[in-house]
Amino acid sequence: MNRIVTLVLALSLVAGCGGGGGGSNPLDRPNEETDPDATPDPDTTPDPDTGTPIESDRTLPPGTANPTPNDGIFRTEPFTEEGNGYANSIVRDSATDTFFVDGLAFDGSQADGVAFARSSAPGSLGTYALYEAPVTHPDFLTDNPIGQFDHRALYGVSDSGNSEFAIVRTGNYIGYGFGGFVYQRNNGVVLPTEGQATYSGDYGAIRDFDGAGGTQYATGNMTVDIDFDGFSGTCTGVSCADAVRGYVRDRRIYAPDGTDLTQTYVDALADANDTTLTGLPTLIFKVGPGASDGNGELTGDVFSTVAGEEFETGNYYAIMSGDHTTGAGGEIVGVIVVEGDDPTADGVTVRETGGFIVTR
Repeated sequence: MNRIVTLVLALSLVAGCGGGGGGSNPLDRPNEETDPDATPDPDTTPDPDTGTPIESDRTLPPGTANPTPNDGIFRTEPFTEEGNGYANSIVRDSATDTFFVDGLAFDGSQADGVAFARSSAPGSLGTYALYEAPVTHPDFLTDNPIGQFDHRALYGVSDSGNSEFAIVRTGNYIGYGFGGFVYQRNNGVVLPTEGQATYSGDYGAIRDFDGAGGTQYATGNMTVDIDFDGFSGTCTGVSCADAVRGYVRDRRIYAPDGTDLTQTYVDALADANDTTLTGLPTLIFKVGPGASDGNGELTGDVFSTVAGEEFETGNYYAIMSGDHTTGAGGEIVGVIVVEGDDPTADGVTVRETGGFIVTR
């Protein structure tokens, strides 16, 4: 059974879930880069300004309290009263292809009730599995069916089993509602001290809304490039000078039944910005020193642009796993959370929470 368990149960599950020492296993940076895939706006002149510095304290999400490069690490979505970080005790049973989660209302009384089942359409986003909460749950006295919320879960695991993520979101609230995410590595990491490396893989996401109900899905192609010690001499700390660059390209949006909504969004976005677009904007990592540390954890800002203006903003969080000096199992798992105005609905903000696993 593959597991991702949040901080709440981490101490009780260390022995059962693998990882050792300080890495118990359950289950930001200057100068913006221009969008490499953007079509120039015919009505504007490119601005030569490359951006302004980012102020950040490099805060990592909750999880492993004393990480080291030799052990597993997990991180969870920070808890807020508005609904973030509520999903906990997340377990995926590979034998039955089911998914369990606790901490959410009207989800089939997890984790003792009926499990989330694999979504029928679509059943996956690229290489990542999609699950849905049960439609009804019985009254414990009368057995009368009680309708449940449409919780959606996305789970990814690498071929090696060393990297995993899970994302849970809900579409039955006018605000974003209750959910959470977890990402983790199940081993240690060996990091280079110089040179460059590129990693690629799938990106999958669940989209929810502030100002409207419902959920959507998103896919894309993920690339992460690292220039180890690229900012040499500019900061102190192990791996502080590593430069991290990332892109989510070829993004597409889908309704819960699998209907492709991409062109609808592209047309609405182009109309709202009085420009011409051939696709959804690329998500881009902001580049600068301080994105990486000696434990192999990465974090920073993410953005996209339309017609030269910032459209979506948010953060990425990631963990490197395996030996990156020899190519033997070097991989990266992470989560991206971005927000932006929904061009198809006035006064609605859309949040996209995506997971990725990339390899060399």
